Amino acid sequence: MLRIHLVSPYHGGSHKSWAEGWQQSSQHEVILHTLPDRFWKWRMHGGAITLARRFLAAKAQPDVLLATDMLDLTTFLALTRPQTAVIPTILYMHENQLTYPLPADGRTGPMRRQLGERDQHYAFINIASMLAANHVFFNSHYHLESFFDVLPNFLKHFPEYNELNAVGKLRKKSQVLPVGINFQRLALGTRVRQPNRVPLILWNQRWEYDKNPEAFFAALYAAAEAGHPFEVALCGQQYGKRPSIFNEALHKLSGRIIHVGHADLPTYRRLLWRADITISTAYHEFFGISLLEAICCQTFPLLPRRLSYPELLPDQFHEACLYADEAELAQKLGWALTHRAEIREVAKGLATAVSHYSWQQTAPLYDTQINQIWQKQRADGHIKQDG
Repeated sequence: MLRIHLVSPYHGGSHKSWAEGWQQSSQHEVILHTLPDRFWKWRMHGGAITLARRFLAAKAQPDVLLATDMLDLTTFLALTRPQTAVIPTILYMHENQLTYPLPADGRTGPMRRQLGERDQHYAFINIASMLAANHVFFNSHYHLESFFDVLPNFLKHFPEYNELNAVGKLRKKSQVLPVGINFQRLALGTRVRQPNRVPLILWNQRWEYDKNPEAFFAALYAAAEAGHPFEVALCGQQYGKRPSIFNEALHKLSGRIIHVGHADLPTYRRLLWRADITISTAYHEFFGISLLEAICCQTFPLLPRRLSYPELLPDQFHEACLYADEAELAQKLGWALTHRAEIREVAKGLATAVSHYSWQQTAPLYDTQINQIWQKQRADGHIKQDG
């Protein structure tokens, strides 16, 4: 059994559930070093210093170090040389600051203080951390490929010593390792799903611009104008001031909305199992935990035919569940609202088809991959032998 120390400076939401899910499911000993999920820019700057100090004070003796993309890994390794100089170091890319989409208006989202311009320094933290790591995991093929598609042009913008030769080296040591999900916490036991009086549409994503709530509510307005009966549950996390479109929707759809705001686990579980349809209109998604949670609970998904979504669903479900544009979304939503028996059957089959994302099946993949990395480093003589 290996001692794996996982360093997560922005420990909340999907990062937290991923880290704790693997800790609970791994055959190895996984020790967490974390900071709360706030002040993300400061976490990318100062998190490495604070966590390195704590790491040294704890006299940590890991066999493997695994860090998330929010850590400045170069600084952390420099400050912890006595404990980390000869151990395998892995970086897990939940997201990256090079291809994360920016808002059109420049006044919202993560780069609002740069008036919508990307702050290149945070992308460089990601790139330098990848260079410092022995191995890099991305959570989806879409994430990996989209990052390496834009990385060469990003480096070419710089006048000299732009390190273009690093792209191939980084690509060689990068691979995909999907997020594991704790589906068990969503189980209802022996209860049987009861059909709703009218279809229930669920939003269970973050209340932020990159999830494109404007297109989601436009589809709902169109369905309402077409005379389709339905209800809406709006859950998901809200960070700071919510987009104004939600206030407009609360007024326009007031008679149809049965839930508003972040849901605790019992409420969330109940809504997932009650919902008939879940919709994403996102223009940013590196993986898609919340959508897979809904799918696991036999909710029929309507998802964009882009980003990570096509690889989450088996090919035989693409025609029913993926749409190309807002017009096709409106058409498929109208069909789903009027063909409840059909979407129920699709949802049951899809729930089984995505079960391989459960920690029961992904944790052994993590354990095997990391053990192989450790064994290779040991065979190459980079790891100090016991005794």
